[in-house]
Amino acid sequence: MTHPTPGGSDRRPALSRAVAVDPAKFAEAYWGRQPLLTRADELAGPDGFLDLLSPDAVDELLSERGLRTPFLRVANRGTVLPASAFTGSGGAGAEIGDQVVDDKVMRLYAEGATLVLQGLHRIWPPLIGYARRLGAELRQPLQVNAYLTPAGNKGFATHYDTHDVFVLQVDGTKRWRVHEPVLPEPLERQTWGGRADEVGAVADGPATLDVVLSPGDALYLPRGWLHSAEAQGERSLHLTFGVRALTRYALVEELLHLAAQDQRLRATLPYGMDVADPDQVAAELTGTVAALRDWLLTADPAEVAERLRARAWPSQRPEPVRPLAQLSFAERLSADDRVAVRHELRWSLRADGPEHVVLQLLGRTLRFPAYCERAVRTALDGGVHRVGDLPGLDDDADRLVLARRLLREAVLVPA
Repeated sequence: MTHPTPGGSDRRPALSRAVAVDPAKFAEAYWGRQPLLTRADELAGPDGFLDLLSPDAVDELLSERGLRTPFLRVANRGTVLPASAFTGSGGAGAEIGDQVVDDKVMRLYAEGATLVLQGLHRIWPPLIGYARRLGAELRQPLQVNAYLTPAGNKGFATHYDTHDVFVLQVDGTKRWRVHEPVLPEPLERQTWGGRADEVGAVADGPATLDVVLSPGDALYLPRGWLHSAEAQGERSLHLTFGVRALTRYALVEELLHLAAQDQRLRATLPYGMDVADPDQVAAELTGTVAALRDWLLTADPAEVAERLRARAWPSQRPEPVRPLAQLSFAERLSADDRVAVRHELRWSLRADGPEHVVLQLLGRTLRFPAYCERAVRTALDGGVHRVGDLPGLDDDADRLVLARRLLREAVLVPA
């Protein structure tokens, strides 16, 4: 059994493992605009991406980790197979019926099926750590899948994704054919299946990019770019990091929700109006657009941000905590111990009247006396702090009470 290092062994900035250009140049020239191919010698990784996932690690995940759906998906010749084709009971003490069955998977793979390990940012320690760091640098939530394809096969026909992806080639070689979008910057609901004829027609033409990825190579694809990938003379294993960024349309959706505050926009359509008559609709549309325009000029950014927070925060989990170790540390806490805010924890701190402050977290709020505000804000500032140095409290006893509570609430972690 392998014993992976959390976060992988390479401690460079996370983005520098996927692109060789400066982050500012990447943001200006490539992010959301055009593909970027980066060869292994430009990334200069010691062992490519084997520290993140290896063929041995895939074997371990498929045979010894008790995977259940949807952590594995299987596709053959463009068709996603039903879960019943590769799952079954886990045996005594694990009689649930959707556990991955290793010998079923082996047979399907031997027949040419592609195996898609999904959600690896939740179950494989090196990818948990690396995805967290990359997400923090991009300030976007990520999902991580691995694709294992037999020699000479491809799991999926030409298609596009509705999110940006970073492809990291781990093992073997794979030919990628990339075409320009038929729908630039598609929304999540604008999947390629609704434009299958257009996609197929463009895929039959010359590719914008036709390359073979070898171990250590990386490819960035903005959402909407068409692509297909085929393993060459040996099996291929690659990682795909999907970036689930919000769009301007998310702002539009939240503005429309808030627009219900305006009575003019809640008004009933005229009595007897024929909504199928374009002339009658046009007259009403003019007044509605005018009212909406007037209201938009008064929209409160704070209200919009509050609604976007409710959408964005659940998409990205903070760093894992070890429950037993965390509680033991809190129990024996001393003024000399050092703590830090949990990486990628989403929070906001605000006053709640003259006597309290409220710490808003995902799905819960914590209330503290107002005199704790300086100490709480300091503890959450991203630095490492000695418990006895937290400011604004009278003595170490108060500091220990506050720090223990923040540790037990999984807001702080041992530094």
